[in-house]
Amino acid sequence: MQFVRWGYSFYAAFLFIILFLILLPFFCVPIIFKSRYQWTGVLNRIWAKIFFGLLFFKHKVELRFTPSSKGQYIFCPNHFSYLDIPTMGLNPINSIFVGKNDMEKVPLFGWMYRKLHITVDRNSLKSKYSTIINSLKAVDEGKNLMIFPEGGMLTTEPPKMVRFKDGAFRVAIEKQIPIVPVTIPFNWIILPDGSWTPKRRLLKVIYHEPLETKGLTLEDVATLRQKTYEIIDQELKLQLDEN
Repeated sequence: MQFVRWGYSFYAAFLFIILFLILLPFFCVPIIFKSRYQWTGVLNRIWAKIFFGLLFFKHKVELRFTPSSKGQYIFCPNHFSYLDIPTMGLNPINSIFVGKNDMEKVPLFGWMYRKLHITVDRNSLKSKYSTIINSLKAVDEGKNLMIFPEGGMLTTEPPKMVRFKDGAFRVAIEKQIPIVPVTIPFNWIILPDGSWTPKRRLLKVIYHEPLETKGLTLEDVATLRQKTYEIIDQELKLQLDEN
């Protein structure tokens, strides 16, 4: 049985790499032609759907609001598992990631990630400041953002989240665009931090109704941050109770 699990893990890693190499020429389009930034979200979605499909993972995307065709959003999901990033690739609304710069170290993939998304070195105040500036600029360019507000997989007691950081909420308020809380309830069970052998279970992601920021000021960052936290926390508990 252990041999089968390791074989499946190797297959998943191999599949991820092969799909990346196949799609890389298409990812070069939004890298070269900046006005084609929407391709990033489309390609992420194609990649994620094929990846999970070929892994025989059943997945469900639950969108609890009707997106505005002219609206912009900042998506804030909980983060307990390495599966969370490809899971957010399923986002039906084209978006780019704002995340740690660790992925830049991966050959070729890191180059693509750095060119299309916004990276941050959590140990550098200068990098954190640059990330805020780049995020504000990305919103001005019409992009939607995906930001893990915990700042990484930091909790030691999933599904209990750690305190959210302010960045996503500052950007949302400064640009007066909604925050969308996102709950990923089961990935920490499917692929716990430190494990490379996934368990079979429904992979689910829930996009909650947006929290409006119009009229809010930076003095409201803490309130918005706490409200987002509570929505995700309550949904995590509800999903676990029901399943």
